[in-house]
Amino acid sequence: MKLFSFLVRQSPSALILAVLTGIVSGAASAALMALVNQTLVPVASPSETLGWAFVGITATVLISRLSSKLLLLRLSTRAVFNMRMHLCRRILLSPLREIERHGSPKIIAALTEDLLAVADTLAKFPLLCINTAIVVACFFYLIWLSWKLALGFLVFFAVGVVIYELIEARTRPHLAEGREKWDVLVGFYQALIHGNKELKLHRERRDAFFSQGLRPTAQAMRKLSLSWHSIFAIAASYGEILYFVIIGGALFIAPKFGNFDLQVLTGFTLLTIYMNTPISFIVGSIPDFQRAAVSLGKIESLGLSLMSGSPTDMHGAELSPARSLTELEVIDLKYVYRQDGEERAFKLGPINLNIRPGELTFIVGGNGSGKSSFARLLTGLYVPDTGTIRFNGEPVTDATRDHYRQHFSVVFSDYHLFETLFGLVSGGLQEQAASYLEKLRLTSKVKIADGRFSTTNLSQGQRKRLALLTAFLEDRHIYLFDEWAADQDPEFKDVFYHEILPELKARGKTVLVISHDEHFYHVADRIIKFDDGMIIEDRSRADLTAAAVYDRREYSRL
Repeated sequence: MKLFSFLVRQSPSALILAVLTGIVSGAASAALMALVNQTLVPVASPSETLGWAFVGITATVLISRLSSKLLLLRLSTRAVFNMRMHLCRRILLSPLREIERHGSPKIIAALTEDLLAVADTLAKFPLLCINTAIVVACFFYLIWLSWKLALGFLVFFAVGVVIYELIEARTRPHLAEGREKWDVLVGFYQALIHGNKELKLHRERRDAFFSQGLRPTAQAMRKLSLSWHSIFAIAASYGEILYFVIIGGALFIAPKFGNFDLQVLTGFTLLTIYMNTPISFIVGSIPDFQRAAVSLGKIESLGLSLMSGSPTDMHGAELSPARSLTELEVIDLKYVYRQDGEERAFKLGPINLNIRPGELTFIVGGNGSGKSSFARLLTGLYVPDTGTIRFNGEPVTDATRDHYRQHFSVVFSDYHLFETLFGLVSGGLQEQAASYLEKLRLTSKVKIADGRFSTTNLSQGQRKRLALLTAFLEDRHIYLFDEWAADQDPEFKDVFYHEILPELKARGKTVLVISHDEHFYHVADRIIKFDDGMIIEDRSRADLTAAAVYDRREYSRL
């Protein structure tokens, strides 16, 4: 069993101890039934010894059962915790491109549906072990009562298990297909939430989204769920019929083929009835364990797939001592970007570039020209196919990429704003944050207490200012802003270009700004223009000034 091997990998010794206590519980349960059977058909009145034996065996059953439950619950919850942390760690360490390739629906489904399925099923594992031990122990007592009746029971039970397995096997394709369909359904749920504004504004799109996308996917999921649950229900009903056939055979058919003592028949019937509950639990748990096995397979395959790129160490090398200058050189950098389902790949490069320390550089170009892809390559989030990035004269490799990334503070166009200032623990943080809130004109909107924003329920422009505040507090050597000013009002856009950027430059920071705001290009020391994945223009302020003077002279001659 896949889940059992999963638990074995977590702690073999703890699992063995839990199983042993479960076996003790099962054996004690069988002994208790034997004692009851002996007492029901007494030669004389029950003795005081039998009464104390009843008390002792009952205590053994309760204590061993509770011990087994607690041990297995401790093991299973720890196993789920380790698996959850392992997957989250894989997501943190895996290349960004792998995260983007898989898409958030598949990852969210694994972190929620799959982990929940495994956790819920492992919570049943203690009872499964105990009930299995009870069934096995009771069966051995049946053999002690009458090996002939026990053999008949075993034959019927074995036939039932084989037929049940044949019926249950039909559910596996439905379970696997249903799990794949769940990824698609989660994608529609995300679109329902994140695209809610667009759906409200466009009735035809809203109706088509519901009737052609969400509803058919949910309907397919319903049919698959109905299919596997129906098969399991049929299999369970078959098991119940077989169970009553065994009891009927022992009471009405077996006496015709042998002379069985009344105490033997009573004990056999009593134990068979007693075994109904544990057997029903075992059979009823099979659907849950099948689904959990599928979910565990999805989690493990996702974890392996995420690490198929070039992973980095979450606890990499310590940052190098701070320098006032950071030399950054890009040499023959090439990258091929292909979206799933697209025939044509976007090619970036070759790019050769020397970014000078303390320089304010604008990166410009049309949409799809390669600016954002270059930003992800430059910051170490994407791994180039060929070429090298040299930082302070040293090439950036897989081993040093995470160390290299720690020199950047970035606000991407698709940024995420954390409500807590995770990782920012420098002295005077509260005072610095208050100063930046005032500079960003947010003091009336947001307060910071215990390293948390009082609210992030703000306009898009104001949220971007909070992201900028976080970047200020990071105080890294290199700053990169991807269309940061696009959501700002004209007044604060002017503040950004004429106050914030010059201030960062005055502090010795290297600043790169991806921008479409042409009327602010004069602020830049340098403008790099992209088109179709290539740098087609690289001009300094001196070049721009000279060109502007030349244009004015040419204009005056007209």
